[in-house]
Amino acid sequence: MRPATRRPPRQFRPDIEGLRAVAVLGVVLYHAHVGILRGGFVGVDVFFVISGYLITGLLWRELEQRGRVNLPAFYGRRARRLLPASILVIVVTAVAARHWLPPLEVPSVSKDGIAAALYVANYRFAFAHTNYLNPTTTASSPFQHYWSLGVEEQFYLLWPLLLLAASLVWRYRPRYQHQRGRAVPGASATGPAEGSRRSPPSRATAGVVLAGVTVASFFLSLWLTHANQPWAFFSLPSRAWELGAGGVLALATPHLSRVPRLAAEVLGWAGVAVIVGAFLLISSTTPFPGTAALAPVAGTVAVLAAGGRAGLTGPVLLLGRPVMRMIGRISYSWYLWHWPFLILAPDALGHPLDLWQNLLVAALSGVVAIASFLLIENPARTWAWLSALPRRSLLAGGTLSVSGAVACVLVSASLPSLTGHGIAKVATLHPDAPIHQKSAPPASGPTTTIDPLVAQAASLTAQVNAQVAASLGIRDVPANLTPSLADADESNSPTFYDGCMDSYLDDTVDNCAFGDVGSSTRVVLFGDSHASMWFPAVDYAANQHGWQLYNWAKATCPPLYDIPIYSPVLGRNFSECETWRQNVLALIQQDHPALVILAMTRDYASIYGFSSYDQQWLTGLGQMVATIRHIGPKVLVISQVPIPPGPVYDCLSEHLTDAVACTMPVGQVVNEAGMADERAVVTAAGGTYLDIQPWFCTAQTCGVIVGNILMWRDASHITEPYSVFLGPAMSADLAEALPPT
Repeated sequence: MRPATRRPPRQFRPDIEGLRAVAVLGVVLYHAHVGILRGGFVGVDVFFVISGYLITGLLWRELEQRGRVNLPAFYGRRARRLLPASILVIVVTAVAARHWLPPLEVPSVSKDGIAAALYVANYRFAFAHTNYLNPTTTASSPFQHYWSLGVEEQFYLLWPLLLLAASLVWRYRPRYQHQRGRAVPGASATGPAEGSRRSPPSRATAGVVLAGVTVASFFLSLWLTHANQPWAFFSLPSRAWELGAGGVLALATPHLSRVPRLAAEVLGWAGVAVIVGAFLLISSTTPFPGTAALAPVAGTVAVLAAGGRAGLTGPVLLLGRPVMRMIGRISYSWYLWHWPFLILAPDALGHPLDLWQNLLVAALSGVVAIASFLLIENPARTWAWLSALPRRSLLAGGTLSVSGAVACVLVSASLPSLTGHGIAKVATLHPDAPIHQKSAPPASGPTTTIDPLVAQAASLTAQVNAQVAASLGIRDVPANLTPSLADADESNSPTFYDGCMDSYLDDTVDNCAFGDVGSSTRVVLFGDSHASMWFPAVDYAANQHGWQLYNWAKATCPPLYDIPIYSPVLGRNFSECETWRQNVLALIQQDHPALVILAMTRDYASIYGFSSYDQQWLTGLGQMVATIRHIGPKVLVISQVPIPPGPVYDCLSEHLTDAVACTMPVGQVVNEAGMADERAVVTAAGGTYLDIQPWFCTAQTCGVIVGNILMWRDASHITEPYSVFLGPAMSADLAEALPPT
């Protein structure tokens, strides 16, 4: 049995251990919502540079000393270093998620865990268009932090091969020179001498090759940051330049010995300052990675370059402190544990955490990380039997990865059935009263004329409200629930998937026509995704009354007049929304519709920063109504739906026999004061305000189920079946706003 190849020795750098502490503290405190560290997430970029520097240095020393790289030994060391702790956290997190998360979330989380165990979590999140910095639509996965491990593990797989290829460019150069007829010292008439083949590889040649790859990756990152931010954030090709920067620096190490000590000192402390500045100044609204990532990368390169030349008065004065080195030593385990602790703690405790509670949970995860380091990470890395033969480490790593993935599959498979019990009465409305004529006043009694349009609208609203009230007492989630809990989040209006709702980056209007497309009476549904969710109800009205209906809706673009919107996703003003709104107004001017229906969510504070119902919002809405009325059409504004505290299907999946637990007090989910302000502004501008609260709530409580129909497909939008159910009520209200001539 031959012993495994020993790694070439390297000088220990306490400043690097301390730099790891800076990186992990930035990440952990950012995730704990310590407000001053708005850019603490760039600690991951610091880790990337350190990894590129250390791995490239290790590989190059082996190339110089032995003329080759023992790839099985290298990959075995990586497996021992990374996988035991990583897979342990995956299994524990999957089991904890099964215990504490709503059952409907567990299958998706388990898939995230499988991707993490197989080193491709970064691409799973990229394909899902996950917004790491602004998670506004769905809860963050407890495995989301594994994206960075995916990037590093993919880098470790490919970088040694690239480095070997770069070294071979120089190693076999004498052979190519001989073949071209040039004399080469040490080369015989039949080919290069043995010594020429084994000549030391050239740092300069390899550095040029790796620098080229690094620069290409950087420019790809710049482009993707604006073209497709999730892919820029999560993918290896757009992040490789950060690891490559450390790698190129490692190849330049011999030249750094000539840097004057004072210059190295200044360079090192400047690097620390730049990293801290990035923690403080970069934020979730900064386009990232893009050019902003240059700050943490350059700062880390500066600290690493200063190195030992800066002496004891350099950054090692801070970074080499025992407490910093201790934190740096457990940084990998702490990084693994802190995120699932912070994500799962609110579900485990039953309430959101404040700052101090987050810090306490983060500290507790640090204690667990110390135990994990002492009992798992370090023993696995230094286990003599495991490290004696590379194949043992590789087999153990592969077994661990498969075991982690299988554990996630078993967790998902262990979920109970989410089918409810019993059969609920099918919810339906009965539009009995005629709507095309006004009744004459009675022969005697009060002389008030009763408008049948108003009467029927009131009658249908009363029917809906009665069924809402009757359903508030439902305990068992119905077995015939429509849509089912598992299908709820896919229960979209047809316009979400038939190309008739414009996407985030569209600025042109898809002119899709519905209803009676030959009718001269045109109606426009104008707004964001909340306008599209009302499409089935409005389409019912259009077909009943013989109207031509246009659905002009665009994702996350509220129909407010002349309000610029800054998009943190794009890192700039949302010009596509501004252009799109102007294009809609131009079409209204051109087509002369009889009625324009405005519908939108009022929950934009977390996305764009301005609060719904504030003065800016009210001014923009009033101006939009007035502008459209000036063009000619009548305007009806649909009020906000109640906003549940979270996805309703999650709540019901946890309370299959106690659906009442998911109903909501009106005061918590309806902003009645804001709606009153909106009504006043809309009415003053010449529009009609449709209060749809009775379609969802009684005076005290808002429901989640009406008969056999699930109201909500998430924490904001209604399901398609509920929109269809409300069609007769919507039809009556629209007829009242646009009575037949």
